[in-house]
Amino acid sequence: MRSVIFALIACSPVLRAGAQSGVIPAPDTTVIVTLGTGTPRPLPDVMGPATAVVVGQRVFLFDAGEGVERRLAAAHLPINGVTALFVTHLHSDHVLGLADLVFTSWNSGRDQPFPVFGPPGTKAMLDHLYEAFAVDIKEREFDYGVAGGYRVTAHEISPGAAYDSAGVRVTAFPVEHGRLTAYGYCIDTPTRSIVISGDTRPSETLVRMATGVDVLIHEIQPSGPVQLAGRPRVDWAKYIAGHHTTAIELGELAARAKPKLLIVSHNGRRAPAAQLLADIRRAFSGNVVIAEDLQRF
Repeated sequence: MRSVIFALIACSPVLRAGAQSGVIPAPDTTVIVTLGTGTPRPLPDVMGPATAVVVGQRVFLFDAGEGVERRLAAAHLPINGVTALFVTHLHSDHVLGLADLVFTSWNSGRDQPFPVFGPPGTKAMLDHLYEAFAVDIKEREFDYGVAGGYRVTAHEISPGAAYDSAGVRVTAFPVEHGRLTAYGYCIDTPTRSIVISGDTRPSETLVRMATGVDVLIHEIQPSGPVQLAGRPRVDWAKYIAGHHTTAIELGELAARAKPKLLIVSHNGRRAPAAQLLADIRRAFSGNVVIAEDLQRF
């Protein structure tokens, strides 16, 4: 509970502003780039979950879905390593691009590790990636003349402050996504407060964390009945109720949290954007964007 209370204070733009005084230099701008807004559903023009929060020249990446390095390139962001990666949970669609991020950044000139923050299992996943790519690593180390340059630094975290440096603080908080250990993240920069939900069913913790923030980036599922393709025996409604947030539920959540901007991501495109927006609008009258890949906010 103490870590959640700390996080609540950290995510409050009012409290944060009140703690500042005196003359300070102009802060770095903060830009959000929705690199990938998809789900496990393979769509040709939509990449897996990945969101960049760019503060000045620093790139903080949240999740590493399929195609992440190509999306970084398309967004004109560095392909030779991010400042830090934060993983919400270890479902495959959120980490299929992890090997891409690690090895393509190495191929593109990275010789120093960047930190990877995530739930238990993150370190083992990275260690297995190194093992899986052992042949590639051996040959490229010989070619590049730098031993170990491919490595990143794994940090398996608990709820609370995960990162705090040079005016950027990232706080992890628990969300409810089936049986998995899963986190949302609050990002406080000198100019904006941002909450990223990760995958979650409606969560009271998330409502508290997101109350009054500048931007809430939240997942979505259609509110009507949807059948999971290829899995006719799955009780899809039960699965959604335990793992995700429907458009109607998201509107109700946003109406309570009152973010200045709601960005809808992790969208399987199983319902038209107009229908998702209409369902959100049943309860929430604030600013909403149904995000596409490579948008900037």
